[in-house]
Amino acid sequence: MKSFLITLIKPTGAWARWLVFLMLAGIVAAGVTGHLEIARTYLDTDSLTFEVGNVRISAYTVLRALAVLALVFWTTAIIVDVVDSRLEKLTKMRSTTRILVTKVFQIAIYVLAGLIALDMIGLDLTTLTVFGGALGIGLGFGLQKIASNFISGLILLLERSVEQDDLIELPDGTSGFVRRSSARYTLIETFDGKEILIPNEDFITNRVTNWTLSSTKARIQINLGVAYGSDIEQAQELILQAAREHPRCIDDPAPQCFLLNFGDSSVDFTLLFWVENVVDGRWAPQSEVMFAIWRKFREHGIEIPFPQRDLHIKSGEVKTDA
Repeated sequence: MKSFLITLIKPTGAWARWLVFLMLAGIVAAGVTGHLEIARTYLDTDSLTFEVGNVRISAYTVLRALAVLALVFWTTAIIVDVVDSRLEKLTKMRSTTRILVTKVFQIAIYVLAGLIALDMIGLDLTTLTVFGGALGIGLGFGLQKIASNFISGLILLLERSVEQDDLIELPDGTSGFVRRSSARYTLIETFDGKEILIPNEDFITNRVTNWTLSSTKARIQINLGVAYGSDIEQAQELILQAAREHPRCIDDPAPQCFLLNFGDSSVDFTLLFWVENVVDGRWAPQSEVMFAIWRKFREHGIEIPFPQRDLHIKSGEVKTDA
């Protein structure tokens, strides 16, 4: 039932244009032949009429209002579809800009269509001030979150801080690609195929990591240690070789290897290297470089130690009484 009502308000498909054309033609034909007056004679009677205050509502008035609303909103839906299809063909326009323009246009034209429909029905538009006050109270209480998410969605589109196909990471550890932005939520597709609906407000009020906002480059860090008896200069060079030989490692910035500290059982190094496109993944190059380091260390006799402790026991003379 809900989908049927949505289809009535905003029809989809080519049949909508024919339906509007036929309804307009039928109404014009009925007006020319005088059939609308016949319908009014039968429907606008006291038995089919009730009054609310100074407002008189009959069956004819209700049917006329429904017809006007249907015509106005169906025509509006066709205009929106035509404009949307035109905007989709503008390849030079960024996707977020296109979405923003579409949403603003849809809101504006549906508000205008609603006002036109109310005026055609014969309602006094000054009564909307009372409705506006009630709507403001509703937004302040029950619709506060919905309004907040809607406004946050517009802010995201204007700032372009989170765009379609961006790789993002949320404070709770959720990571994935932005697949769609709507008025209430943003759809995130995680690496394991889950689709998560994130309220737009979370992107405004929380800290969000966008891996691809201004650049797709990403740094990978590998920490490891070598035994104290090893040649640490050679170990450093072998670590850098393993990074440079990887096909996804880029030269700018160049890989770097630093000696961090002298640990309890190892000399600790950290390797930093960059990949060109983080969208292709970070775990694979990290794993492959670690395998390469392991092979090079084994070929050159460099040991990666495990934590160990040396225990020294001192024995002393036991004193006895004389």
